[in-house]
Amino acid sequence: MRKYLYLPVLAGMAMVAAQPAMARGKAVCMKPTTAQLDAQFNKFNNAWATKNPDTVTALFADDAVLLATVANKPRTDHAGIRDYFVSFLKNSPVGTINSSTIKTGCNWALRAGTWTVVLTNPETGAKTDVKARYSFLYEYEKGQWKIEHLHSSAMPEKI
Repeated sequence: MRKYLYLPVLAGMAMVAAQPAMARGKAVCMKPTTAQLDAQFNKFNNAWATKNPDTVTALFADDAVLLATVANKPRTDHAGIRDYFVSFLKNSPVGTINSSTIKTGCNWALRAGTWTVVLTNPETGAKTDVKARYSFLYEYEKGQWKIEHLHSSAMPEKI
């Protein structure tokens, strides 16, 4: 008779295991599509267009690392990232992806390739195309994709 006492317990455990992870309070594994990563890049570009460093900084994870094209100093917290964008956004940057390689995993995505960032001198209006390499590492946290790492470096060779 004792063996039958375990059946309701096992049945209950099976029901819990069959529920989606989110329903049990566990993390969900998100893998973004190329279209979703395109949307993340557009969100980043649109944040640049606001010229508001707080808007841009909000796209970064709390522990993000920014290795920017026109700064020698790595930025490793929101204060440092914001500080970089205070001056950088004065140049009205507009980014265009030229090539892209995408790798994804559970709650992360890497997009790396080449891009052109057009900068406009605020005093003269002169435009400069900066051809560069980039890598965005995105992390899914608290229901949002955040930039965990951004690296951009000017092309070492003339193209």
